[in-house]
Amino acid sequence: MKIGYVRVSMKDQPVERQLQKMRELGIEDRFIFVDHGWSGKDFDRPEYQAMKRIVRPGDVIYLDALDRLGRDYDGIIKEWKEITCDLGADIVVLENASLFDSRKFREMGDIGKLMEDQFLALLAYVAEQERKKMKQRQQEGIAVAKAKGVRFGRPGCQVPPNFREICQEWKEGKITAVEAMRRAGMKKTSFYKAAKELTWG
Repeated sequence: MKIGYVRVSMKDQPVERQLQKMRELGIEDRFIFVDHGWSGKDFDRPEYQAMKRIVRPGDVIYLDALDRLGRDYDGIIKEWKEITCDLGADIVVLENASLFDSRKFREMGDIGKLMEDQFLALLAYVAEQERKKMKQRQQEGIAVAKAKGVRFGRPGCQVPPNFREICQEWKEGKITAVEAMRRAGMKKTSFYKAAKELTWG
């Protein structure tokens, strides 16, 4: 049976290019497993684990590129070995199909196993180094943005100009808290937090 595995590290990242490749191979959609927003360092991805549960000896798993399997050196090698040795399935990496098709290595016997180990170790190392570079570039980008005054995280709640007057009426019992929140256009938590931080002269 043909199985496709697709991974993107960001939830809003498109997967159509990878899906198209799988469909062109004749893989049915129900056998294409897609993980959205999962790091290549984490192998506890829900769809990946679901895929492994249905894999049977003789199945072939297709990946667009090795880094779709993962970006952690030890993890890539462990997962590859588990699928090809323990589960008895094969893996084909479409980006390097001439090199990375475990069926070819299997046919070559012991020398094929040696070659597979060497190629896998090299590409797994490259994938991990790329992940480290990406993380470093991200941290450098954040540092530059912060230096320019860009703020990260949730935007602060907007407090209306007449917030003090609204709070004054509320404190004096002229309006209810619900009415005060409505006038301020604020939610309960934000309202009470802003009211608590308000200094009274």
